[in-house]
Amino acid sequence: MDKRIFLVVLDSFGIGEEPDAAAFGDVGANTLGSIVQSPSFRAGELGRLGLFNIEGVACGRPCAAPQGAFARLREVSSGKDTTIGHWEIAGVRSPRPLPTYPKGFPPEVIAAFEQATGYKVICNKPYSGTEVIRDYGEEHLATGALIVYTSADSVFQVAANEQKVPLKELYRVCGVARGLLKGEHGVGRVIARPFVGDRRENFARTPNRHDYSIEPPRPTMLNALAAAGRDVIGVGKIHDIFCGSGLTRTIRTKGNTEGIAVLQELARQNFSGLAFVNLVDFDMLYGHRRNIDGYAAATAEFDAALPALLASLQKDDLLMITADHGCDPGFAKTTDHTREYVPWLCAGPAVRQGADLGTLLGFDVIAATVCEYLKAPFDAEAKSCLGAILQ
Repeated sequence: MDKRIFLVVLDSFGIGEEPDAAAFGDVGANTLGSIVQSPSFRAGELGRLGLFNIEGVACGRPCAAPQGAFARLREVSSGKDTTIGHWEIAGVRSPRPLPTYPKGFPPEVIAAFEQATGYKVICNKPYSGTEVIRDYGEEHLATGALIVYTSADSVFQVAANEQKVPLKELYRVCGVARGLLKGEHGVGRVIARPFVGDRRENFARTPNRHDYSIEPPRPTMLNALAAAGRDVIGVGKIHDIFCGSGLTRTIRTKGNTEGIAVLQELARQNFSGLAFVNLVDFDMLYGHRRNIDGYAAATAEFDAALPALLASLQKDDLLMITADHGCDPGFAKTTDHTREYVPWLCAGPAVRQGADLGTLLGFDVIAATVCEYLKAPFDAEAKSCLGAILQ
């Protein structure tokens, strides 16, 4: 069987504040440090791969003989959001942050959106996704106006009730917004946020969220792999984050459980290249909602799936586990992402067990390593760690 890499992003699984956390208002943030305190937390398999042996991780119990290679990665890009984090993992550093709107979008942006879509807008403020439908959902149902809101991240979010605005129409509207939001107002993501219910008390978001990301500013490792003739399979919201660029196959999922099942199924299939998997529930359902026990339980679910996944790896397979930023559910100052280091765990039959790579600068060390292993020429700023990882 040809070489395969399974790259799994535990969305928002930070392991402690970065040195520049103060610039982001995130001093004291530690996603892993918060969830280990929950009775729902289980991470025995992650621990055996070296999670608690990573430099700077002061919680949990280090493994005496880790089965994987492990490192702490420091983000170089100016940001702490999904788009910039994934771009850096894929080899593109972002020296400038994407635009954010702490006071809402300027009148000219809203006017252009209303004219292009034919809908009026309500809200236009930074808001929690669950609170915004509670506070504006009934007005939306009564008037048909779309709920437009943002957050501390670079996002233009559009919420609508599925009975009032069918999904196809909501997706069309968000596609129009994506086309408008370029240049100065080129937000990282336009997000369709459908919900159901007929009154404030029973409004609830559905799993039919859809993201429309801005295109990466230059080719990523996905493009390099595809150009080299490798399979590049995006699972979860990977297609949305990269606008499909460089992917040869897309498998959409509606949460961690389905994403894990797809990952396990891919391990049983024949392909040559990369399976790039995002598990979104850590961030979307638990991090932003500051649900420590839910985050811990999601970690336990993934951890429980690891033995079967590791057993299914072929001799030339690599499993890599990382994250794109933090979202500490125990951080009460905000409900936003947190500027944190992320883990990088590598496992597989050919991996040097117990290889401690220390702290590495740049998530793009992953792109450099992936492309070297799969023999796809790619110009990354970081250097590959393949030699230190393999036996």
